[in-house]
Amino acid sequence: MRKSWIAAFTLIALAALLIPATPFYAPAKKNEEPPPQPAPLSAHHEQKHKLAALQNDMNATALLVATETKKDFRNILNAGGESQAKALQTMETLLNEHSHIGYLDWISKGQSHQRGQLPPTKTNESGSYTREAVSHVAKGSPYESPPFEGTDGSRYIVLGEPDEQHHGNGVVGVVKQDILKQVEMHQKRNLRLIPYPSEGNYRIESVKPNSTVDTTVRTGEDNGNASHYHIRDVVVHFNRDLSEADMKRIRKDIHFESMQQIGDTFVFRSKSLETKALMQYFKQKWNPRYTEPHYLYLTNENAGAAGDPIIPNDALYSKYQWNLPSIETEKGWNVSKGDEGVVIAILDTGVQSNHPDLQGKLLSGKNIVDQKKAPDDDVGHGTHVAGIIGASVNNGEGVAGISWYNKMLPVKVLDNSGAGSTYSVAQGIIWAVDNGAKVINMSLGNYAQADFLHDAIKYAYERDVVLIAASGNDNTERPGYPAAYPEVFAVAATNNNKEKASFSNYGDYIDVAAPGDSIASTYPGSQYAALSGTSMASPHVAALAGLIRSANPALTNVEVMEIMRSSARDLGTSGKDIYFGYGEIDIVKALNAATSYSGTLQTYPKQVKRRLDSIVK
Repeated sequence: MRKSWIAAFTLIALAALLIPATPFYAPAKKNEEPPPQPAPLSAHHEQKHKLAALQNDMNATALLVATETKKDFRNILNAGGESQAKALQTMETLLNEHSHIGYLDWISKGQSHQRGQLPPTKTNESGSYTREAVSHVAKGSPYESPPFEGTDGSRYIVLGEPDEQHHGNGVVGVVKQDILKQVEMHQKRNLRLIPYPSEGNYRIESVKPNSTVDTTVRTGEDNGNASHYHIRDVVVHFNRDLSEADMKRIRKDIHFESMQQIGDTFVFRSKSLETKALMQYFKQKWNPRYTEPHYLYLTNENAGAAGDPIIPNDALYSKYQWNLPSIETEKGWNVSKGDEGVVIAILDTGVQSNHPDLQGKLLSGKNIVDQKKAPDDDVGHGTHVAGIIGASVNNGEGVAGISWYNKMLPVKVLDNSGAGSTYSVAQGIIWAVDNGAKVINMSLGNYAQADFLHDAIKYAYERDVVLIAASGNDNTERPGYPAAYPEVFAVAATNNNKEKASFSNYGDYIDVAAPGDSIASTYPGSQYAALSGTSMASPHVAALAGLIRSANPALTNVEVMEIMRSSARDLGTSGKDIYFGYGEIDIVKALNAATSYSGTLQTYPKQVKRRLDSIVK
């Protein structure tokens, strides 16, 4: 019996030598002249492009708010076709669930049914625009007022939606547009148009990447050449276990304030000593495996299957979600729509748990920043990322996510400023792995390598998790972390012309690119916003990894990443380049490759072991 096993294994091993070393689904060679590579932008032109992206995001967000609100108004009209009571109940529900809608007036058969309150304004703009809207609706025409400011400092518009079935009927409402201010500030930080985080906040210091050499961040451009760390923290990985006496000595020597621990790695905070002094102390006295600053990580926004493309009925899909058709999502859904058993973790600012377009898609998750609270989103970034991955599809609501069925696991590792420490990110990775994540999206990063974080990434990688990260939004070739770690799949951003997004970082470490320019998705307050950034590109790839693992659960993380590289649509110069990696993801091609995957020489031994293990079981 033992000889037959040896013979079988020998045949399999010999077969491995006959398999080509090149990927089975290698990108086709191009015969035409390669297009020119995008030239690096000057600081002035980069600023100009980023400001244009910011304005596009704000304009698109305003359109998303108006479009979705008009859809909600039509729901009231449809309910009124059944009964007055149902229409009034729909109005109450809308006001309760959408805090940005403050006043509604349903006009039916000459009667006015009002709910909510008109916002006070200095010259009664809310009243005059509301009367104009009622007049337009009575004549059967839609209405949208110019924006105006309330005495509370908020921005408002008045919308009117006529009833196409019953002339003279319609709905008028007052809509708060504070989301535009939120998007503006969010994107100024996300695209690094302003110093972020500002000096003196978060008890941090700005330094040259991978060093403790001070630098000052005065402008958004300076972010591309800076890392940030907590000024009185140090990360230490010891070579031995510490006794109580050891800990007592350390506490005394460093003027101890607090401590965090993962395994043999500690984050110490001193009441008075700064990072350089702490690092010197631990190197001299304790001979650790490594000691480093406690770095801060920031958000990084900035052939087909059988069957016809599947076009969702989500209200904002056809008009605003250019990104999904661009990467062949509609055809890919014929191969895989995802699986509840393949969990995608979102390490970010949290997620709005009761957003109507994310219902049934979220697991309970974890708040690493404040263990006593749920992982709710107090920034907007994480909710936007979640919608790209898994907003409900074909529910007639808002936007469509890439995955129909994969569950998402929110892990809040960034606080209400959109920043988080290496400790929180590392702890979030380990928690996500231990709680069933098979894919982890990290739309965050900075320019400092941290062995502490790298250990957590290795922990996930060795446990067969696919790790995806955004490259950054500084239009720099400087490697960003965690994206540049070899175990992590790094994502750059493209625009709707399949060009490098002006803000996207680049370099040899980029694996693929994905849409990241003015991406419509879910946003806190049960709203929708358009944001730009590699933070938006990364979840496209995380969702694809989830679909691949759903279509073929036998694939390892190495094989999933290989499929996404080899199936990418080549952009720029032929083959891998610094701007697009292997190209822009192609969902249908990747899923077709996954369902018929036979591996390469590099991954074949793992396949053999997995198949033998399954036979033995």
